[in-house]
Amino acid sequence: MSVDIGVDKKDRAASADALRKVLGETYALYFKTHGYHWNVTGPRFKALHELFMEQYTQLWQALDELAERIRALGEFAPASSDEMASHATIKPDNGVPDAEDMIANLVRGHETLAQVAKDGVKVAEAGDDAVTADLLTQRAAASEKTAWMLRASL
Repeated sequence: MSVDIGVDKKDRAASADALRKVLGETYALYFKTHGYHWNVTGPRFKALHELFMEQYTQLWQALDELAERIRALGEFAPASSDEMASHATIKPDNGVPDAEDMIANLVRGHETLAQVAKDGVKVAEAGDDAVTADLLTQRAAASEKTAWMLRASL
C-alpha cells in the first residue's frame, strides 16, 4: 500500500535518512549511558547511577519514536545494532572512564546528537515534512537540556 501523507516520496526518503542518523547517534549514546550507569564509581555513585538511568531510559524511548517515524514515512528502520552503529559518529569507550570523564563524554554525545537532529530538521523542512521536523526539534531540545544539566555537574 502506498504512503499518502502529503510528503513526496523523495522527501520522505530524505527525512528517513536524516532520522536514521539521529537514530544511530541515539542508539550509540544509549549504550554509552547505560554502560556508565553500570560502571560509575566514586563519591557521587548513587546520584550519577540514578541520573544515568533516567537518561538512558529517555534515550530508549526516543529510539522507538524515531524508528516508528521512519516506518510512518514508508521506509524501513535499521534492524540490527551494526546497521544502527553505521549511522553513528558517537563511538563506544575502550575501557571505563572515571565519573568526571563519563559526564564530559555524555555532554559531547548529547551536543553531537542535538547537532545531528538540527541538521535533520533542515532536511525535513526542505521536504515540507513538518512532523519529522517537529520530532527532531524535540530530540534536539532534549539533548541540549541534558548536555546543560550534565555540564552543570562538572
